[in-house]
Amino acid sequence: MNILKNKAEILDSFRENPDMMAILTIIRNLGLKDSWLAAGSVRNFIWNLLSERPAFDLETDVDVIFFDPDISYEETLFLEKKLRADFPQYQWELKNQVYMHQHSPHTAPYSSSCDAMSKYPERCTAVGLRLNEKSVLELFTPYGLEDILNFQVRPTPHFLENQDRMVLYRTRLSKKNWQEKWKNLIFKNT
Repeated sequence: MNILKNKAEILDSFRENPDMMAILTIIRNLGLKDSWLAAGSVRNFIWNLLSERPAFDLETDVDVIFFDPDISYEETLFLEKKLRADFPQYQWELKNQVYMHQHSPHTAPYSSSCDAMSKYPERCTAVGLRLNEKSVLELFTPYGLEDILNFQVRPTPHFLENQDRMVLYRTRLSKKNWQEKWKNLIFKNT
């Protein structure tokens, strides 16, 4: 499988999807620092494409991340509430990555949204997409696209290096029930 070719095809699929482009435009227009559509929003879209399901699923959370030390947790909650009110057709989840290291045991504060994504529990979830100021799509995949394209779910190096994080990884997977939707997932602990 030619990863570069598939990356181009994946970006084309995002570009051709009206909901995804609307979401990416909304995110860009928020003007939040270092903002991305991330995690399951991007991963699920790709898995749906590969599974010949409708690519965009209105039930999927729209995971928006940003990195700004000047925006408090309370302000982030206010912005999320406003997004939900202004665009109620989408399931908005807004997270300032400045604070998110607190949810991962023995993790130092993140330095950016990309740093945070690279330390997500699963390699296939460590993915972000944004529409830049020049209306060009940028795809961030610190571990490449191979895991996503091959339906592999395995921990990131950050989670592998710590037993407490691996407990969190296993607990998270047990609650997700992803195999109900994507039957060909392969789960690995390494």
